[in-house]
Amino acid sequence: MNKAFKTLFLFFITLNTFSQKETLELGDRYADDQIYASVSFAQFTDQPSLIIKSSFSYGISAGFMKDFILNKQGSFSIAGGIGYGFDLFNHKLKVEELNNVTTFSSDATISANIFKSHNIEFPLEIRWRTSTANRYSFWRVYTGIKFMYNLSNKFQFEDNNGNAFQYSNITEYNKLQYGLTISAGYDEFNINIFYGLTSIFKDAALNAESINTKILKFGLIFYIL
Repeated sequence: MNKAFKTLFLFFITLNTFSQKETLELGDRYADDQIYASVSFAQFTDQPSLIIKSSFSYGISAGFMKDFILNKQGSFSIAGGIGYGFDLFNHKLKVEELNNVTTFSSDATISANIFKSHNIEFPLEIRWRTSTANRYSFWRVYTGIKFMYNLSNKFQFEDNNGNAFQYSNITEYNKLQYGLTISAGYDEFNINIFYGLTSIFKDAALNAESINTKILKFGLIFYIL
């Protein structure tokens, strides 16, 4: 019964939203609140010189954006939102932790070296688009900054004997990160890029070389009215 009530409630909210849009006239003041979902190819950048490029990695995210228009036509706005993001990296840096002390090394013998993270996202955007109050297919360019707070992280690998190791929520992981974002495209299909500005580790080093590993992601983002 509770599930049915929630489904019915969401249906009427959606119906009401679309009904309001249908009553808008050209030139009416309107906002473009949206649900977003993205899938990205991901890489670590600024890795230590001893660490080779990471293998296939990806990220997914979804959330809600609240739009605040800056002109009557609705072509310029700012937006803020909240969402969830998951990242998985096949990487080459060996990360271990014992008694809250994190160590980093390069070890060519390990395999299945994977890093996973779950984050809350807080995107902020400046938006330009060619939409109107009653035109829902349009060109757009959205750019801004995204803050991420880490809920959990896990580093895991196997040695050459097949022994598995994993370390969760390591001490040196930087729980608060941020980076630049840009998305551009037409209608629901848009190219999206995230360029991390903060290292994923705090005060980390490998053989006296600072570890300034950052995240780069590029893929597609979908906006649902």
